[in-house]
Amino acid sequence: MGRLLVLVYGLVSYVVFFVSFLYAIGFMWNFQVPKGIDDGNAESLVISLAVNLALLGLFAIQHTIMARPGFKKKWTKIVPAATERSTYVLLTSLILLLLYWQWRPMPDLIWSVENTLVANCLWGFSALGFLLVLLSTFAINHFDLFGLRHVFLHFQKKDYTDVKFTTSLFYKYVRHPLLLGFLIAFWATPQMSVGHLLFAIGTTGYMFMGIFFEERDLLNHLGEDYRQYREQTPMILPIPGKK
Repeated sequence: MGRLLVLVYGLVSYVVFFVSFLYAIGFMWNFQVPKGIDDGNAESLVISLAVNLALLGLFAIQHTIMARPGFKKKWTKIVPAATERSTYVLLTSLILLLLYWQWRPMPDLIWSVENTLVANCLWGFSALGFLLVLLSTFAINHFDLFGLRHVFLHFQKKDYTDVKFTTSLFYKYVRHPLLLGFLIAFWATPQMSVGHLLFAIGTTGYMFMGIFFEERDLLNHLGEDYRQYREQTPMILPIPGKK
């Protein structure tokens, strides 16, 4: 694959990611998107539950397997190493878009906040959650995380080097501020439907499962530096003494 083609592929993958991220906000809020989490004709509870769990499971399987070092080692024997991260980002984004498209609404309400002030505060917390997600990616190197650094270095005929392990901004206080942002964004809502609750529970469970695999890989890769960081810094909530 030519260097220019690799660069274009990385840029396209990044654009698809950004579209899927922006759509996620409207999807969760049922706002300004063709289909929100509660939009559409409700089907039987069994069918909706089965389809939605399958979609969440597909995302979890792809996201988990492709992130593992062993898979990456084998995968880069098939695709150019410079495109490995972009491919991961692209497939993740496409599965998210599939989830938005095929999600079955389960609109029965678990709770509905009628107080305007409280409802607006919850919307504000959700927005802050999504903002925390985005800012957290820049704290660790946004362009490396989403594959752009890989393809630009390849285009410039430079070897890829790992990003130095740092604990800046939010990472000084919690090990996974990005996941904390998603938790806030998904759970802070004035109207919690059955479908929204299923999505929030499913993604929350996956996030904590993902932390186990991610931290295991980081320990293997970074060794004592990450071990000390893990012992000194809370996982999700910035509460002293919580690991």
